[in-house]
Amino acid sequence: MFTLHPLWRFLPRTATAAAPRTFTATSHPAATFNQVRRGCRKPQPKRKPESPAMSETHNPCMKGVCLKVFVMAPKKPNSAERKVARVRLSSDKVVTAYIPGEGHNAQQHSVVLVRGGRSQDCPGVKYHLIRGALDLGGVPNRSTSRSKYGTKKPKKGL
Repeated sequence: MFTLHPLWRFLPRTATAAAPRTFTATSHPAATFNQVRRGCRKPQPKRKPESPAMSETHNPCMKGVCLKVFVMAPKKPNSAERKVARVRLSSDKVVTAYIPGEGHNAQQHSVVLVRGGRSQDCPGVKYHLIRGALDLGGVPNRSTSRSKYGTKKPKKGL
């Protein structure tokens, strides 16, 4: 059973009615005793990083070597074959990275550039490979969003 604080009986008791609530720009009052008792002053838990191998070293991207290139089935309700690669980063961590775009030339021992950012429907895939960097070529015959897929601007005369 909860007991009151022993000094509460010495607090003055006023018979005045509380003022009606009106709009104010000031912040809310401090937490009540019961709110503190329920645990409102515990610190919020820290958010986990979306791409842990990148955020530990604070790098936007890291070089790595492909250990295995394979396809993966996405989560329900989607159905496809997502192209992914197991990559050993320069920090010696091994991660699974998504290969964006249509077709690729990645194979075992390819040197690739890895950035953060998860693939929403592939479980455990928290990284992307950067197309057009190092051994991973750009997407051929791509006309829109070329910068995302490492494709050069087509020549005018052809």
